[in-house]
Amino acid sequence: MKEKLNKLLNYSYAEYSGVKVAAIVIDKNGNEYNGVNVENIASPSGICAERSAMFRAISDGLKPGDIKEIHLTSNLEDTNIYPCAGCLQVMLELISLDSKIHMYHNDEIKIHSLRELVPYGISKGSFKWK
Repeated sequence: MKEKLNKLLNYSYAEYSGVKVAAIVIDKNGNEYNGVNVENIASPSGICAERSAMFRAISDGLKPGDIKEIHLTSNLEDTNIYPCAGCLQVMLELISLDSKIHMYHNDEIKIHSLRELVPYGISKGSFKWK
């Protein structure tokens, strides 16, 4: 998985921050959906790699809850990358709280469930919509 992610980093468009991020979403059937971050000078008009991959999966017909895990990496040398708050909020809607997020950095892999990363997240079930 790490090799696939590292190859995807080449497609990232990070002209402003220089931080390239790649993500792969895996569904319950083992299908993979790639995504990279795409920046834009009219920030925040860009998109993070995690959302790019999740939205691609949904665009290809996946339903919320079909995503089993997310893998991500970046070109940062000194630190591991974690999903931003915006990506975590989208994850709360599209994946289960027990889904695993795998974060690769050098030879290290950190794995957390969404529940661990957002223990008090707000989701559709948090409100009674009329």
